[in-house]
Amino acid sequence: MPSSYTPLGVELMVTGEQAGLWGDKTNTNLNILSQILGGFKAQAVNGTGDTAIAVSDGSTGATIAHRIIELTGTITGNITVSIALDVENFYIIKNSTSGAFSVEFQYTSGSGSSVTFSSTDKGTKFVYAKADDGTNPNIVDVFAEFSQINLVNRNELRFEDATGGQYIGLRAAATVGSSFTLNLPTADATSSGQALVSDSSGNLSFADAGISTGKAIAMAMIFG
Repeated sequence: MPSSYTPLGVELMVTGEQAGLWGDKTNTNLNILSQILGGFKAQAVNGTGDTAIAVSDGSTGATIAHRIIELTGTITGNITVSIALDVENFYIIKNSTSGAFSVEFQYTSGSGSSVTFSSTDKGTKFVYAKADDGTNPNIVDVFAEFSQINLVNRNELRFEDATGGQYIGLRAAATVGSSFTLNLPTADATSSGQALVSDSSGNLSFADAGISTGKAIAMAMIFG
């Protein structure tokens, strides 16, 4: 019986086959596994259509058998990057293409879900290919699936400046009497000097920051 191969190219040898080659082939398999576990590969893409990332059975170097993939090249239209229907793995994908067009990471065929970098998204996505259906498998954006994020031990949420040297942090009080959520406004302020105010349900909105007439008169009587 000849060798068979996994969807990512690892050779599965059988007893009595590949006499005298088991050492070399095992080393190759271990190198493929090393790529799958933490390897990096830059992949130039087709600038106008689909880029099929194929498996390389029994040999190293295939982009599909790397954990981290950086997509490179100039694109002049919306493009796709495709993998075989039987690939089951998770990837860290960096979109380093130039050109204001979308990049879709998908299975080569079928109607399953895919993950898309928008025309302005030149960031990184953590995705997993599920191979959960022989015809219509799904690819999922891991972080897009999060319903909430909990920062424990009063760790702050940091917004860094352009250089990354300084930041603005937000965090909870040392003791919170009762949990609540602040909902951001649906629109920007309508004039300069407005402040964020909250209703009793945590809904924030912009309102004039001035004090009331009664308070102004009282302060004038006290302070002159």
